[in-house]
Amino acid sequence: MAERAQKREEISNEEIARILDEIGDMLDIIGESTFRVRAYHKAASSIRGLTKSVLEVYKEGGVKALETIPGVGSHTAQRIEQLITTGRLPYYDELKQKVPAPLTELMNIPGLGPKKAKKIYDALGIMTIEGLTKALEEHQLEKIPGFGHKTEENILRGIRQFQKMHERILLSDAYPVAREIVELLRQQPFVERANTAGSLRRMKETIGDIDLLSSSNEPSRVMDFFISIPQVAYVLAKGETKSSIVAKNGLQIDLRVVSPEQYGAALQYFTGSKPHNIHLRDIARKRGLKINEYGVFDVATDKRLVGRTEEEVYGILGMDTPRPAIREDKGEIEAAMERRLPRLIELEDIKGDFHVHTKWSDGINDIEDVVQMAINLGYKFIVISDHAEKLYVAGGLTPEEMEEQLQLIAMLNQKYDGIEILSGMETNIDNEGNVDFGPEVLGKLDVVLASIHGGFRQSKDQLTRRMIKAIENPYINIIGHPTGRILGQRPPYEIDLRAVFKAAAGTGTFLELNAYPNRLDLKDDHLREAKEEYGCKFAIDTDAHVVGHMVYMEYGVATAQRGWLTTEDVLNTYEVLEIKKMLRQKR
Repeated sequence: MAERAQKREEISNEEIARILDEIGDMLDIIGESTFRVRAYHKAASSIRGLTKSVLEVYKEGGVKALETIPGVGSHTAQRIEQLITTGRLPYYDELKQKVPAPLTELMNIPGLGPKKAKKIYDALGIMTIEGLTKALEEHQLEKIPGFGHKTEENILRGIRQFQKMHERILLSDAYPVAREIVELLRQQPFVERANTAGSLRRMKETIGDIDLLSSSNEPSRVMDFFISIPQVAYVLAKGETKSSIVAKNGLQIDLRVVSPEQYGAALQYFTGSKPHNIHLRDIARKRGLKINEYGVFDVATDKRLVGRTEEEVYGILGMDTPRPAIREDKGEIEAAMERRLPRLIELEDIKGDFHVHTKWSDGINDIEDVVQMAINLGYKFIVISDHAEKLYVAGGLTPEEMEEQLQLIAMLNQKYDGIEILSGMETNIDNEGNVDFGPEVLGKLDVVLASIHGGFRQSKDQLTRRMIKAIENPYINIIGHPTGRILGQRPPYEIDLRAVFKAAAGTGTFLELNAYPNRLDLKDDHLREAKEEYGCKFAIDTDAHVVGHMVYMEYGVATAQRGWLTTEDVLNTYEVLEIKKMLRQKR
């Protein structure tokens, strides 16, 4: 069994998860039961969140070991075994005969689910975004029963949103592979230094291509090594100091090599942003200096003055070195010159997570699995915050189930030293701004989140009223994913954020920075405005439904840095006793 698996090229967790997700999508399109559809998506989500490879799990105990992965049942385990041992899955191939592969892409368009996609295909034979766009422009969809002019407008808007977002890559898709390659480069004796560059180094929520930079006195050896690393699918170009590859996950990665004397200047230059660099060049010009990717030069003599480190580059201009995350020409240069750059929050400052789901609602792991992961992350506390009952689709908890969970949490607190398990719940903000339960239920919890989970297309006034009423509820501590956006899938709903910020600051309600990579909600500019203009405070949460997703905290912290947040602004950085005191103050 294990020998057969070893003879094949290793299949990654991401590839297995992608196939399972596609199966779920295809089953959804052909009208299979919601239970079966969700089972495949749940298994895919669990596999993406694993901290070890599925192949390792299989080698340890075969198909029975696969069944121990949360969310993976016996039938799914058998199909994963087929993938591992043969590289093919007949069931997947059979489904693709029934559902043309491009049709599943249509499901990713905001406002177009599986049923509408199937109706369009059955009526017009359309299965591509290009074909759908043409049909919309010719108003062909209005001929389909249940489709009107308004539906056409919504789908066309969704296509534009999808295309705009898919011109760029999610940070979470690019960062892990870039970090892996940078670490490989740093391990080589002929590489002096290596780092990410561009928008990836600035940790923007989406990026273009992946840019890497290294320094070496043997650039040809670096190039030879780079094009031969295991991550390479194929080589686009190889030069003496710059090469481009396409990685196995489909992303283009460019590596540039410079001399050690130029590295700091090149790193500063290629990190950007463009407005930041233009501002720096203006400052340099006024001082009789020239700054570019090769160093900082005296204009009169053309002598290179510095360039080995970024600190030298900024230092010769009379300023501190701004963190890459804030190099957007939004005040960081002035702050650096006046020696008043903030000490931005770091991942090491985080002491816990307020928003984690378990199998009590729509999560995949047991509470104890979550606690173990929190311990592994070095946390001092963890909040179990499953959905409340009105979110039926997520298996929300009734008051009776909540009581059972509270008893279990109390028991686990007796079992584990060094970490405190806090009781929480993610409640639902209804159309009037009320949440699932009243004070008699919510008062028993340590932390209560409230989120909008429906009615996204309501008017700006109604959405704002709903959220502000929830904010004014003395038992609501944190507002979850405040704009509701999902990058590439759903735009933020129309809401008066300034009114929300004002209400949150006035009531002592924390705003969530949802660290899940396709949310990152609130975004960086909103965080900074809420902090500086209104005095808001925040909680950085992963919204994890699989324990492996709890590591997404790093993306939340990166976004917090881009929003200029410090430890004082973020609830997760305080000690548990202080957190409890701060949460009780509102009540």
